[in-house]
Amino acid sequence: MQNSNRAFLLGPLLKGVSRSFYLTMRILPAGMRDPVGEAYLLARAADTIADTSLIPPPQRLALLLALRECVNGTATRAANGAAHDDALQRIAGEVAGQQTQSDEKLLLESLGGALDVLMQLDEADRIAVREIVTTLTEGMEFDLNTFPDERSGKVAALGTWDALDRYTYLVAGCVGEFWTKMTYMHLPRTLDASLRATMYQRGIRFGKALQMVNVLRDCGKDLRIGRCYLPATMLAQAGLTPEDLLHPGTSARARPLMFGLVRIALDHFRAAIDYTFALPRLSVRLRLACLWPILIGLETLELLVGNEDWLDPARPSKLTRNDVYRILARSTLMASSNTLLNRWFRRLLARIEARMAAIEKA
Repeated sequence: MQNSNRAFLLGPLLKGVSRSFYLTMRILPAGMRDPVGEAYLLARAADTIADTSLIPPPQRLALLLALRECVNGTATRAANGAAHDDALQRIAGEVAGQQTQSDEKLLLESLGGALDVLMQLDEADRIAVREIVTTLTEGMEFDLNTFPDERSGKVAALGTWDALDRYTYLVAGCVGEFWTKMTYMHLPRTLDASLRATMYQRGIRFGKALQMVNVLRDCGKDLRIGRCYLPATMLAQAGLTPEDLLHPGTSARARPLMFGLVRIALDHFRAAIDYTFALPRLSVRLRLACLWPILIGLETLELLVGNEDWLDPARPSKLTRNDVYRILARSTLMASSNTLLNRWFRRLLARIEARMAAIEKA
């Protein structure tokens, strides 16, 4: 029964809630799949709690912290007793019923099983999964404490660049760190042990690169739920306020600020590229798991810098499904060739830099 529950949670249910991440999961080496999949399920459940806007933020925060306590429990669900079961029942009762996606609802209703799977992992994997879920939920807690209720009509911005940098670590940089830890644990001869500290830093920057893409791509949409991840200090330097970004025509005025953040993202992507090239050429599965988000992220940035209305949610900088399929197919053929991959990366980076330079010169 345990095996069938585990197979369902880390198979059909994971596929239902993870969308594109499931593609990455499927190509991971066997030893990494279960802890990475379990971490994703728990983090996705936490994210669903944090993002259910029909529930007031204080209530969401209480449920989020209750889930964190369940994840960090030292015993099985039965041994944790009534408090543990009460938290799971509250999540299922208060949040699951608000979901429009059936898979999200099922995940929240299946948290007891997901926590049982956590206890079935090896101790080292269990500790690592708890650490990553704790850090990710700290990022969600930060959101709930920093920004107004989505229905309030108000908007707030992060204060400084340091706050944005810290945020990108909490919600994504820590994932690169976790991924690196999993690789060293389960595939010990894949990464050079003497480069451990370097690889962890590259992994963190890899995650930050991807989150910077999310921040910039989704800026217009986030503003309309009261969240401005563009730091107030940077906005002030551009003569802007968070409220200004909601007005039509502000995209052009805010473009220099966006370009500055794109350049920071590109530097992070260079670290991500170095991370990928540090993987053996024959570790095709791991390479593809890195190549796909890098290439999709860079092509998204290329669309973004060319989008004159980048703050308009109706004009998203988003790749088409055919673009994604093209990237998957082409990268699969090139995965073991550093020469071909390097040429592809250099062309992408050069195009983005050239587009920004041309716009700044005009």
